[in-house]
Amino acid sequence: MASFTTGELEVMQILWEEGELKPAQIQEKYPRPIKNAALRFQLKILLEKGHVSRRKNGKAYYYTAATPRKGAFKRMVQRMADIYCQGSCAGLIAELIKTQKLSDEEIQTLRELAETRQAGGTKS
Repeated sequence: MASFTTGELEVMQILWEEGELKPAQIQEKYPRPIKNAALRFQLKILLEKGHVSRRKNGKAYYYTAATPRKGAFKRMVQRMADIYCQGSCAGLIAELIKTQKLSDEEIQTLRELAETRQAGGTKS
């Protein structure tokens, strides 16, 4: 499945969080001003890519996310790993840890997650 542009991802985030919406409702929640025609174009592309579905109720179309957030996230993480870290998700995680300011609590959470995974657990 094709990846998202920034605008498409913003539409998807709204649909993942809000559920089924009409274009005017999406436009109200969009993070910056967007013209109706531009939003409808993004919805058309997302529909063609299979990321959203729509249903007609009277004269209005309602859009909903067809691609689950978790599946999209996994594909985007792998794509970032491919681009920046020769395909290594561990390399991507290491770069994020090195370049981001993490609190002691966040570091402890990462340690616990790594230990759980190393011990054979599969928490996700």
